[in-house]
Amino acid sequence: MNIRIINPNSSKEFVNIINNSAQEIASVGTAISVVCPEQGVASVESHCDEAIASLGVISLVMNAKNDEIDGWVVACFGDTGVAQCRELTDKPVIGITEAALFSACMLGDSFSILTLPPRTIKHARRVVMEYGLSDKCRNIRGIDLSVVQCLDEQLVWSAFLEEGRRALQEDQCEVLVLGCAGLSQWAKPLQKELGIPVVDGVSTAIKFAEAFASLGLGISKSLTYAMPGNLNEVADAVRVKC
Repeated sequence: MNIRIINPNSSKEFVNIINNSAQEIASVGTAISVVCPEQGVASVESHCDEAIASLGVISLVMNAKNDEIDGWVVACFGDTGVAQCRELTDKPVIGITEAALFSACMLGDSFSILTLPPRTIKHARRVVMEYGLSDKCRNIRGIDLSVVQCLDEQLVWSAFLEEGRRALQEDQCEVLVLGCAGLSQWAKPLQKELGIPVVDGVSTAIKFAEAFASLGLGISKSLTYAMPGNLNEVADAVRVKC
């Protein structure tokens, strides 16, 4: 089974972080490949960033039309480009946000999200609302670090541990969700320290992709995610040869 993970930003460092986490969680017999756009934004933190990153995600899926891919994972908290990808393939396309939030709902009655930087709180709230989970979400906590600062391990650990403790005390949440693909490696240490489930979207998305692929389930093409009628125009916009 081949699962391809898209990192929507252009950071090779993030690709390495995601790949390391993915290789640990993937089942025996699952081959993982992690890709990112050659050009784009270094991190997805604003509405403009999302728009630019979505084009990169579309391009990566269209360029892989001849590759043997059994499932896709989009590794950005906000599910950047997920809906677009679902129009371009009949294979499972799993966004890490959707996977993490619905997993959290199966592990407890409520959850809080730890994300970064604070300006992304509104993006996270929008996705929570789109998935109909506002009543389950106790709080969305924005930590004053940039996405790029995820690479500073000591800084990330101390900030997220402190905010996780606050979430437990103040939000009375039963599950924590990590709101960035670059935080995968912190789920288990935080869970051990805090004593409640800590959900990482990259890991859960990989497992969903593996499960759907093994069951032979893919994206419905009957209506919402039907292939775009103007596929050549889409390809021209992202400079892909059909």
